[in-house]
Order: sequence, then C-alpha cells, then structure tokens
Amino acid sequence: MTAKANLPNQFSLAGRCAVITGGAGLLGSEFCRTIVAAGGKVVIADINERAASELAAELSLDHDRAQAIQVDVTSKISVDGMIEAALSNNDRIDILVNSAAIDPKFDPDHASEAANAFEDFPLDAWDEALRVNLTGTFLCAQAVVETMLEQRGGVIINICSTYGLVGPDQRIYKRTGQPMRYKPVYYTVTKAGILGFTRYLATYYAGKNIRVNALSPGGVFADHDDEFVAQYSARTVLGRMARKDELNGALLFLASDASSYMTGANLVVDGGWTAW
Repeated sequence: MTAKANLPNQFSLAGRCAVITGGAGLLGSEFCRTIVAAGGKVVIADINERAASELAAELSLDHDRAQAIQVDVTSKISVDGMIEAALSNNDRIDILVNSAAIDPKFDPDHASEAANAFEDFPLDAWDEALRVNLTGTFLCAQAVVETMLEQRGGVIINICSTYGLVGPDQRIYKRTGQPMRYKPVYYTVTKAGILGFTRYLATYYAGKNIRVNALSPGGVFADHDDEFVAQYSARTVLGRMARKDELNGALLFLASDASSYMTGANLVVDGGWTAW
C-alpha cells in the first residue's frame, strides 16, 4: 500500500483514549469533539463539572465515547484521582492534552486582573496563575506518564500561545475613552514556561515512545468587541482572528500518527502574527 493510500489512516484515533484538561473550555471543548470525530474516546477533565458533563452527554449521543471528570489541576490528589477514574473506564490513556489555564478573557473570575499594570500586579494573582498554568501542567503530565511507560507509548500536547513566543502588544488592549487594560504578565511567563517544559519532557523520555509537543494558537474570536477585533486583525498576516474550530486540524495532527516523527516541537497556528 502506498503512503498516499495510508494517509487517512494516519489521522485515525480509533481505539485510543485522550484526557483533555480544561476540556469544557472554548478550545478544550473543540479538542474533545475532534478526538471523538477521529474515532477516539475522550475524558473531559475540567473544574466545571456541570459543563464537562453536558459536553460528555452531547458527545455520547451516538456512542459512549466521552467521560466527564471534575479535576483541580493544582491538586496532586485531584489529578491522581482523575487519572485513576479515567483508567477505570478505559484500558489505557494514549493522549494527554494540557489545555487548562487561567486567561482573563475567558475567565470572569480573573477579568479584573487585566486592569493591573505590572508595577502593582497582585502577588496572589501571579501565584495562582503559576499553580494552574504551569504546576497544573506538570502534575497532569507526571500523573499520566506512568501509564504511558507501562503501555510503551503515548502523546502529550501542551497548549501554549503566541504570547509564549513574543511579548503582548499592549496597544491592542486600549479602548477609546476607557482606562488602560493589559494582558497580564503571568500569561506570557507561564506560556513561555510551557515551551520549556515541553522540550524537557520530550528529551527526558527519549527512546520511550512518548512524544511531547506544544500547540501555540493565536487569538481566537470569542465575542471580542469590534475595536479589539480590528486592532488584533491588523497585526495578523491573514487579517483576522481565528475561529475556535481552526485549531482542530493541528490538534489532530499532533495527537495522531500523522506527526509520528515530531517531538519537542511547537506548532504555531496564529494567522501569521509572529511572521512579521
């Protein structure tokens, strides 16, 4: 059989199970749908148990291929329990997607942090973001690798951001006649840390058939106001923000055998933001 004839099979996730943290979020829910559409099973792990359960019910209408688990990624006990619950319902865990993170735009509880300049940025907000965005990724990866080592293979995908590659352009957050708002310092710092963590894990598990990559989205439209959309779009080569489903192909590529010769890398899907 030729490589061309094999290509569709390389993207299949039939018989595989993925755990997605932040699985009920804007991008996490899209990733869950992608896993199921590709033939896999998904564990929707999220601190919002109700949202995770509603998504699991939606994805299990035709097939019982989605499981909802409440998890606090900052708690080792909670994360270990998540993996235990996932394994109790599945024979294996083939894929981990670390998508859980604090981002003020998508989290009303942290929206006020965008008003803080660096000079007076609250230490408690900094500490909490480090726990969720970095320590949470560490704990989830640490909890799943034992299973991946036992089954002699697995894939870890860490969700990064273009702001892990370049600093935010704070000018696009200005609003006419309104106080200045900012992309918080912790977002760039933690997303940059995700890239370092990705490369560390990839090289640490060299020869173990555990591939670790990062996926870095650009700005995804989520009911942003017209002024922000215009300012953001002007900075991209494609002249627009991403739709929330435009990361799905990249996620499937990284999760599947189509990326079998890829580890320790960062796949950037940003509409050309970082190409200028």
